[in-house]
Amino acid sequence: QVQLVESGGGLVQPGGSLRLSCVFSGGGFGFYNMGWFRQAPGKQRELVATINGISSLTYSDSVRGRFTITRDNAKKTVFLQMNNLKPEDTAVYYCNAHWQNIDAWGQGTQVTVSS
Repeated sequence: QVQLVESGGGLVQPGGSLRLSCVFSGGGFGFYNMGWFRQAPGKQRELVATINGISSLTYSDSVRGRFTITRDNAKKTVFLQMNNLKPEDTAVYYCNAHWQNIDAWGQGTQVTVSS
């Protein structure tokens, strides 16, 4: 059974940085497509970034050039480095693991960008 635990959220001023982490528990981490999604109040959950087993990357247009997704297969951890944060980045950020018919989510970590 796959479990995901996110950490690293918090309150940051506009222009600041945060690094989110997602620790994966279970087997076969290298096979999984890993992703970060976010959900702001009153809005649908949206894709932020993904990274697959061979480290191919995708980013949403709203974060490309500011956010970087990476994975450490030895530590079974995925990271999201977020730079130049904007108030519109405020949301709960969720880690996702997807492979074949398995789709797992973490509990989410709050990111608030405000002065």
